Amino acid sequence: MNFALVGNQNSGKTTLFNALTGANQHVGNFPGVTVDQKIGDIRGYKGVTVTDLPGIYSIRPYTQEEIVTRDYILNARPDGIINIVDATNIERNLYLTLQLLEMHIPTVIALNMMDEVRQNGGSVDVKEMSRLLGVPVIPISAVKGEGVSELIRIAHETAKGRAYPSVTDFCFSGPVHRCIHAVAHLIEDHAQKDDISPRFCATKLIEGDTLISQRLQLDENEMELLEHSVVEMENETGLDRNEALADMRYTFIENVVEKAVTKCRESKEYLRSVRFDKLLTGKYTAIPVFLAVLLLIFYLSFSVIGTFLSDLMSLGIDYVTGEVDALLGAYELNPVVHSLVIDGVFAGVGSVLSFLPIIVTLFFFLSILEDTGYMARVAFIMDKPLRKIGLSGRSFVPMLIGFGCTVPAIMATRTLASERDRKLTILLTPYMSCSAKIPIYAVFCAAFFPKTAPIMMILLYVLGVILGVLVAFIMRKTAFRGQPVPFVMELPNYRMPSVKNVALLLWDKAKDFIQRAFSIIFIATVVVWFLQTFDARLNVVTDATDSLLAVIGRFISPVLRPLGFADWRVSTSLITGFTAKEAVVSTLAVLLNTSVNNLTGALSTIFTPLSAFAFLMFTLLYTPCVAAVAAIRREMNSTVKMIGVVILQCAVAWLIAFIVYQVGSIF
Repeated sequence: MNFALVGNQNSGKTTLFNALTGANQHVGNFPGVTVDQKIGDIRGYKGVTVTDLPGIYSIRPYTQEEIVTRDYILNARPDGIINIVDATNIERNLYLTLQLLEMHIPTVIALNMMDEVRQNGGSVDVKEMSRLLGVPVIPISAVKGEGVSELIRIAHETAKGRAYPSVTDFCFSGPVHRCIHAVAHLIEDHAQKDDISPRFCATKLIEGDTLISQRLQLDENEMELLEHSVVEMENETGLDRNEALADMRYTFIENVVEKAVTKCRESKEYLRSVRFDKLLTGKYTAIPVFLAVLLLIFYLSFSVIGTFLSDLMSLGIDYVTGEVDALLGAYELNPVVHSLVIDGVFAGVGSVLSFLPIIVTLFFFLSILEDTGYMARVAFIMDKPLRKIGLSGRSFVPMLIGFGCTVPAIMATRTLASERDRKLTILLTPYMSCSAKIPIYAVFCAAFFPKTAPIMMILLYVLGVILGVLVAFIMRKTAFRGQPVPFVMELPNYRMPSVKNVALLLWDKAKDFIQRAFSIIFIATVVVWFLQTFDARLNVVTDATDSLLAVIGRFISPVLRPLGFADWRVSTSLITGFTAKEAVVSTLAVLLNTSVNNLTGALSTIFTPLSAFAFLMFTLLYTPCVAAVAAIRREMNSTVKMIGVVILQCAVAWLIAFIVYQVGSIF
């Protein structure tokens, strides 16, 4: 038995999914968190699963989320639907509910956030609401776990007994009623052949859903009769087809709310949010406050908390390395294998692991911003400037995710309604500096810009955004002409961050980083050690300049000479950076034959402050890692476009680093 979990964005859907399954799913407070379908086993019910579908406001083929949700319900045919409804905003949430009821699938409504409703003087007569809607209505608080076991029991009984919604007709007379029934009668045979509700098909066809008309394979005569009924309805009501259906649904919803709901007074959370938003989303204060918040986060992550914890971990890694080195020496292990363990594995993987505290600290603060609801405001305030380059504020959500990892950021572009916006955002996202580049920034800033490290960090992030915006602006005038789609978004009330949600996010980031350190980066460092240790005849070299790695590095170094870093070791580190950006640091540690603590000093032998800054700009902008490139290939469905994105990024990186170094040399 499988249930589909459906609801509006910010209704607590993913929190309920966690409560139902015990799965460690990240809960966010801005749209676009749930992009893919997530499936989990419902606790206590063997063989019963629930699929967490993207948050939507309506079932129309307008955005990727709506298409994913509608297609899943129509094609996968779940045994039941759990429709989560925000009890503090029932009118808007029930609009989606009515469309789900039309699909004629066993449905249970989970009335979430009832604890907040009670706290603010409101109430809901769940029995009356259940009678009016024709399906069970269960009051719950997903975040506190209240009513969840009752919800599971009722949902299981409803699906097992095939208890279909008893109310699917939301008006009983008038032109809209006549039109829906005429169309439903017209296409009834087609719908029954495809095992879809005729009522649902009728309303979708009236709205102009071409995907449903194609699926039902209506002939020209049937389409003409359908259009005649719709035009007749529009003439009688004085409304267009979408307005007429919306009016019908909201009239029914108003009747339900009037009979079953005692509305809350304005909540303390809402009034507090209004006060905060005067500053945080103000016309002149929003962007300066956002930049100030980012600067504070970077300062705490890279100069105070994160650096302190990173230094402690570095000492621990150095101690373990020394002990293992002594043990291997005492055992008189083969020198080549000894070198592999110490100079390859410990120098490479250890140098990357030492930056784990900085990354965890950074995401601790970012997750707090997200969980409080501030990230939704950031997308809102960025809508106006993004429109100047042909995007909407919704594109800022993948861009924000891109500061963590480019792969999920590219996948998050599926939430964009327009194919043009989606492809332009995919092109723009890799310019957002991902967390994998933090070790590079931290090492080079400590080595060459120790007094201004936080400012240098935020400068790199800001420059990445600015250059990405410039590229997007140029593309908008050339390859991606057109206008962005309208941006509609709910701003949730500010809430105290959940300790569980923050802890889950930190664990996910730490786990992902450690997995990469002991997989991709481990392999990369071993390969680098092998190429550095042996020559073309597989003899152990006494001088690294005679190694296979030196041959490869020298072949590439002429291309990088105008940028100020012609040393073959730098070229090699950039190649390994294609597997994972953290590998740049581990490769340099292996090639310079030093530990992470001494790497900052060793870098001064191959870089000057100017060439170091040019190198930072190059690593900021050049091609993302192989996993991100694969994601671009998958989302654009084109190898040619993927190669084009990689070449474009490398060209932009080379050009900017060239300008930085050459202009800097003049001054």
